[in-house]
Amino acid sequence: MKDIILGSHVSMTKPDYLLGSAQLAVSFGANTFMFYTGAPQNSIRTPIDKLKITEFRQYLKDHQMDIKNLVVHAPYIINLAVDDKQRHAIAIHILKTEVYRTKEIGCRYLVLHPGNTVGINREKAIQNIGKAINKINLINQNVTICLETMSGKGSEIGKNFAELKQIINLVENKHLIGVCLDTCHINDAGYDDKDIDQILKNFDEIIGLKYLKVIHLNDSKNKKGASKDRHENIGYGTIGFETLLKYVYDKRLIGIPKILETPWWKNKPLYKEEIEILKTKTWTNYRK
Repeated sequence: MKDIILGSHVSMTKPDYLLGSAQLAVSFGANTFMFYTGAPQNSIRTPIDKLKITEFRQYLKDHQMDIKNLVVHAPYIINLAVDDKQRHAIAIHILKTEVYRTKEIGCRYLVLHPGNTVGINREKAIQNIGKAINKINLINQNVTICLETMSGKGSEIGKNFAELKQIINLVENKHLIGVCLDTCHINDAGYDDKDIDQILKNFDEIIGLKYLKVIHLNDSKNKKGASKDRHENIGYGTIGFETLLKYVYDKRLIGIPKILETPWWKNKPLYKEEIEILKTKTWTNYRK
């Protein structure tokens, strides 16, 4: 289990902030986790010096959790694809702030939804995203922005590997760009998740496996190609336990953080139970 990096999304709330997030992740049996540095729906942020970073880092050391395997998720409101100059500038500013906060906390991966076309063609939207990331990277030396694979809902950019590759081609500092592969999203976008060999071959041929930095490990409520983005608990969806297990243990993916973003059941998260069945490779009916 040493090389298997497995955890979940956890909340970050006062009064313990990052320390509380780490404690929650450990209670789930995780050795990594993902968090937002504030509410995902807005850009209001608690000052860095109040997040208990020193206590957080010590807690990670005490529990043998490498801070470099943790993942920050950028807020949903960022849309680098937008063509309106003012809104584009605001999106860049918000992401610059998240990059700074990620660096100050000590993490290296920041997951980002690429954006939505909003009245322009996809080629122009992709150009806008690439230009924006280059502007952000002028002040970024440490944080890898990981473009997330999207489900194809609405006007989302990133519904296939080719679109993400187009963005990566535009980024000047290639060591500061990566990809977060979401198993639910690629299923809903039309990829055959069950054929992991073909998925990884396709990814490697189009983007390159060296760019794969994070995996969001989610089952899906939807059939392949539904373009709906509705996550399901591990083993209860259309992707299935055996397939998702392959994403955890495939030798090509060892060392990549795998993050659960599955729904709560009866008003509580099931991350502890999901991590346990993935660790033991044994399915049990844990949703009771």
